[in-house]
Amino acid sequence: MAAAGALALQSATRHSDRMPGISLSNLTGPSPPPIVGVASVVDGDTIEIHGQRIRLNGIDAPEGKQYCEDAKGFEYPCGRRAAEALDAFLTTSRPVRCSLVSWDRYDRFVGDCQRSDGVGLSAWMVEHGHALDWPRYSHGAYALQQVKAEAAKLGVWAGPFQAPWEWRAEHADRAAPGQARGLVSRRLLAQSGYSCEPRRPCSQISSCDEANWYLANCSWGGKLDRDKDGIPCETIC
Repeated sequence: MAAAGALALQSATRHSDRMPGISLSNLTGPSPPPIVGVASVVDGDTIEIHGQRIRLNGIDAPEGKQYCEDAKGFEYPCGRRAAEALDAFLTTSRPVRCSLVSWDRYDRFVGDCQRSDGVGLSAWMVEHGHALDWPRYSHGAYALQQVKAEAAKLGVWAGPFQAPWEWRAEHADRAAPGQARGLVSRRLLAQSGYSCEPRRPCSQISSCDEANWYLANCSWGGKLDRDKDGIPCETIC
């Protein structure tokens, strides 16, 4: 397992596949108001409020299909574990409030989010070892929490693991370029002709590309991924 410092250096220099493409500093006009509401968990670093998907700023959590090793060397689904931990954390203090930081390359809202008691989601996930600080975007905001989590061997730090950005790079051949995490590129979105209306069950979806489009872009898309492993409509994907 790499040390926290090495992970921070790697994360700052490699794989910017999931984070902002447009910063608020480049936008004109007033900033959009915060989004407030009961949040549902998409994965360890993404939530949804009122149908709007929100990428937690400055952190990177294990992928839905990613496995890590515990202290005894046994593999476990660390991506799913991270999502479950975030879900449990959110249920104890609602609603969630998210302020916009930027929009990412998939037009997702990237935000700084807090529970109603003021505890930050990103900081909590890193402090408990369920996500890693991503200094390229956090500017080291969660470095201290990461050092504490590593020292206490919490979450992924209990055993060997692969940084999420490294895991994605190794598994990139399973998707076309620009389709990390089952998402399609903006060009393909424009050409797809798909629509979130009307809502469709898997039985009415004809291809895996179509299912992934709904998962990434529709408020009801998560219903297509029943086991929350990041793969919708598994009979066709």
